[in-house]
Amino acid sequence: MSAIDLQPFLHDAQLSVAAPSFCASRPDGRIGGGADGFYHGDRRILSRLEACVAGLPNAPVATTHGEDGQASFVTVLRGLAELTADPAVTLERRRELRPGRLVERYTVRNAGGRTARLRLELRAESDFAAMDTVKAGRAGEPIPPTADGNGLRWHDGPLAAALTVRPAPDHLTADGGTGTLGFDLELAPGESWQAVLECTAEHRDGDLFPAPPADAAPWRTPEVTGRDHHLAHWITRSHHDLRGLLLTDPLRPADHFLGAGAPWFLTLFGRDSLWAARMMLPLGTELAAGTLRTLARRQGRAVDPATEEQPGKILHEVRRDAQHLDAGSQLPPCYYGTADATPLWLTLLHDAWRWGMPEDQVEELLPHTEAALAWLADHADADGDGFLEYVDSSGKGLSNQGWKDSSDSIRFRDGRIADAPIALSEVQAYAYEAAVAAAALLDAFGRPGADRWRQWADDLRQRFRDRFWTEDTHGPYPVVALDGDKRKVDSIASNMGHLLGTGLLDPAESALVARRLTAPGMDSGFGLRTLDADATGFNPLGYHTGSVWPHDSAIAVHGLARAGLHDAAAPLAAGLVRASAAFDHRLPELFAGYPRSQYARPVPYPASCRPQAWAAAASVQVLQALLGLEADAPNRRLRVRAQAPAGYESLQITGLTVAGLPIEVTIDHTGAITLHAPEGFTVTTNP
Repeated sequence: MSAIDLQPFLHDAQLSVAAPSFCASRPDGRIGGGADGFYHGDRRILSRLEACVAGLPNAPVATTHGEDGQASFVTVLRGLAELTADPAVTLERRRELRPGRLVERYTVRNAGGRTARLRLELRAESDFAAMDTVKAGRAGEPIPPTADGNGLRWHDGPLAAALTVRPAPDHLTADGGTGTLGFDLELAPGESWQAVLECTAEHRDGDLFPAPPADAAPWRTPEVTGRDHHLAHWITRSHHDLRGLLLTDPLRPADHFLGAGAPWFLTLFGRDSLWAARMMLPLGTELAAGTLRTLARRQGRAVDPATEEQPGKILHEVRRDAQHLDAGSQLPPCYYGTADATPLWLTLLHDAWRWGMPEDQVEELLPHTEAALAWLADHADADGDGFLEYVDSSGKGLSNQGWKDSSDSIRFRDGRIADAPIALSEVQAYAYEAAVAAAALLDAFGRPGADRWRQWADDLRQRFRDRFWTEDTHGPYPVVALDGDKRKVDSIASNMGHLLGTGLLDPAESALVARRLTAPGMDSGFGLRTLDADATGFNPLGYHTGSVWPHDSAIAVHGLARAGLHDAAAPLAAGLVRASAAFDHRLPELFAGYPRSQYARPVPYPASCRPQAWAAAASVQVLQALLGLEADAPNRRLRVRAQAPAGYESLQITGLTVAGLPIEVTIDHTGAITLHAPEGFTVTTNP
């Protein structure tokens, strides 16, 4: 028996998402085993849904994905009505997912030369398992269904589910935990038969975060046209996946945000939702505004060690129930254990203002801005050394509270795990950028304190330069963190990519970081590894110790572009575009960090979420970086590069926007970029 819970693999699963629902199945559409299921609101509504004919192999031959939660599966019923070796009878499942509702349309077609006689059975089970149970590789006990008219019903406390089929089945049984719906079919050559199954889920207390209205998208639709390009396909697929991840705040349903990802994280996450909204700013500010307000309503007000809440702090995640993790960890339903969400909230507000978020909406959030700044001053630096650090105060929460939040992620070059309290390098960069950004907001809206926070940022910048840099045989570089004894955690890792473009580094320091990131140990050819390949403890399949996270690479690409290091950004961006093509343009949460020279296609990380909000939104940030596009809506200015990298010629980009007004970009056959700005905006072109 394993000493740890074995998380189910997902790399070969077919996932459809319509938040707060999603469906995971086998390539033939079958639901049964592992993490398979129809889920709603972090509970598994159906743990089994199979369509089969007794005694006949059911061989999958085709799987296609449509838009917005649609998928189709075709299988061959081998040996039925066949006169030759050619398949004759096929079963097609057309899946349509909507929030709280799964519809499957079954079609049996006989293209053979004989009459096909068969009993098709649909078998369904429900265990209402909680997400943490499924993630731990465990299944709940099947709940006995009740036969009801044309279908089945399940009840468990506040949860209820109903499954119906049209036409009515010829046989309906509820035996133990399994419900079976049988159809006796006789199909002459050329005939077909159809049925529609519908399963609905309902929680007595309503959804924790409800779905938005159908077809809602708080951003403009991006489109890249011209030559056929994988970047265009990545952006299109990401747009549809992000629509499926949209949720609303029940306290103000007009406010939208992105759930972090399916299956494990389909809820509000401070860090993930903030980063995804920030990446999407070139498509509009509405998503950013909804995300900022949703988190501001839940901003910390008291000191509570059990939840790690502190006044002014932005939360980590919200669930309906507590999460029981491995090694005895337990996260409360509303958990604040994050060191970076608060500065990221401040930076998103500033960047949304720069992209044209209406001033009255910005101004109404300034009291929350001041509360977040107070958290930086009063709570973020627990030991008074001038750096932001974290420690799990409850003893049951996350031991690491940056974006690399697994227990083994922050380690020395020789493989030793760093002890808390830990001051992460990228959190200092976020805090520096947030303080400067907040000072600009305070000045612009006539509120006091700007000079204090600019000085605070300058002091942090100097302390970082004094304490976070080290040197090896290849020269200086910034370390990942300082540990509890203020020792430099000296591994070379992707964290340093988050320092770029924040203002924390000077040009010479940025160039040193760029050189490290583009070295073979970090650049896999499909994106940045989380840990250098030469480090002790490197594992290409390690969650944060050698894998590639698309959002992580995109942040580095954008930071390199903001620092003017476009020659370093271009090959990393190309690696992500290349990887997206290998994953049918739906980049997962992460994938393995094997080098491209070893495997021509990126190797999946088996338990990765797909889709993941910041992996999908990374497509927009990569596009922004390639264009060098920056906005200053308050001063009616836009900035763009003069020349696109090689390989992006002859493209037209629409769907971009500033202050609610459309932007179009044309890249001609030579790579020259032309930005068509709204009236009244000045465009600056950088070499």
